[in-house]
Amino acid sequence: MIIGYDHAPLIVADLDAAVAKLTAMFGREPNWRGRLPGVRHAWFQLANFALDVVAPHGEGPAGDAARARLEKVGEGPAGVGFATPALDEAVRMLNRRGVTTADPIEEHSTGEAGGERNWRIAMARPSTTRGIQLFLVARDPDAEPWPISPPIADEAAALAAVDHVVVRTTNAEATIALYGAKLDLDLRLDRSNPDWGSRLLFFRCGDAVLEVGASLNAAVSDERDRLGGFAWRAPQPEAAHSRMAAAGLDVSELRKGRKPGTSVFTVRDAIGGANLVISAAAAGDD
Repeated sequence: MIIGYDHAPLIVADLDAAVAKLTAMFGREPNWRGRLPGVRHAWFQLANFALDVVAPHGEGPAGDAARARLEKVGEGPAGVGFATPALDEAVRMLNRRGVTTADPIEEHSTGEAGGERNWRIAMARPSTTRGIQLFLVARDPDAEPWPISPPIADEAAALAAVDHVVVRTTNAEATIALYGAKLDLDLRLDRSNPDWGSRLLFFRCGDAVLEVGASLNAAVSDERDRLGGFAWRAPQPEAAHSRMAAAGLDVSELRKGRKPGTSVFTVRDAIGGANLVISAAAAGDD
């Protein structure tokens, strides 16, 4: 049903400022700038995931939703999209399993430099996905993929792919039921560490991971889950670290990854919260 991630919308107040910051972080420029009803957006495409940066602009339902979210919670990721080669079948299956999903619709983005991009999408009702906006995106395996966002300098110093998407929950068993039983993601690891006071669940999603974190010290509840950020892969984390520091981003020191010979660091001032950068060789490990 699900073959991997597709993209995540990142809601921002100022599109141009956000694109400048993300270009500095990714080491890539967006491969598309366009307009949807009530918003401008810019698309950063990586090998296995895209970040769709969205800002209100004019009138329209998308703009109204973006403004409402900015007023309520501020800038940050507003959901996660999963790719499926059989959208209508996946929608029927999720609805049978209790994940209420709207009928698929066609999104049309008009390019600021001309042209149009289209994609087919089905939104799940957040009340049936523990509060996070999940959605499905049709992906034809035989279709030409959208091009990777071009690097601004050395490809090895750019971010190449998403490694994992982080979800925070107060009910680990409920997330296993949602992502494992209903969305059919493979639960690869369930690890509790009393020293950290946390339980971590790792679901495989294509060649990346959905990481769910729950506190061992808090009571189980029906509180809404929330997105906790992203971890990105870099071919050469040392080069990516130097490039980001030179661009003025607030990055932590480089530290050793869990896999020998790998490195990891944190981008503290990423939009919506801290993001992690890890060695591509350590995929899924940190």
